[in-house]
Amino acid sequence: MKDWIIYSIGFLAQILFSSRLIIQWVTSEKQRKVITPTSFWTLSLIASFLLFIYGYLRLDFAIMLGQSLTYYIYIRNLQLQGHWQKFPKMARYSLLVVPILVVAYYYNNNKIDIELLFQNEVIPTWLLILGIAAQIVFTLRFIYQWIYSERNKLSTLPLGFWLLSLIGAFMILSYAIMRKDPVLFVGHLFGVAIYARNTYLICKSDD
Repeated sequence: MKDWIIYSIGFLAQILFSSRLIIQWVTSEKQRKVITPTSFWTLSLIASFLLFIYGYLRLDFAIMLGQSLTYYIYIRNLQLQGHWQKFPKMARYSLLVVPILVVAYYYNNNKIDIELLFQNEVIPTWLLILGIAAQIVFTLRFIYQWIYSERNKLSTLPLGFWLLSLIGAFMILSYAIMRKDPVLFVGHLFGVAIYARNTYLICKSDD
């Protein structure tokens, strides 16, 4: 597949990710506290799917791992907000099943092409480890948020979410620079400012 098509998929995903942050940021600024609108999770879900495809086309396991870990957490938050049930049944079934079908499609002789994903000459082992570690830290924010929301039976973004976002984003920025990946770099550079702003708003509201 041509590079411009691959990068277009990646940038579209990052535009959607950035859009969710802008909507969340504007909503929070109006209320002077951190708000999590339903559109945040809807855009997250669509963007996550696109970025997963981008990661595979770039043969980048770190990106694929990060998106697979958070995809169903986005769906769960939509359920907690009572919005998931408003999706048409066909859309719900498709969103639940398509990612699994995509993974199954890329099986070669009943196993994922490990050589392509883990022995990519463009990504040395140490850089792949950094990328995986960065994605795990970045993903932990949603695992933390999911557990927090389940305990409170309310979809919200607590302070720990934004702190993990900052740490993970800086790690991914480092990976993006060394990987020479403009999609990751642009997306996370923009996110850092909003993560810092939300951290400030929460800390200020707790004073």
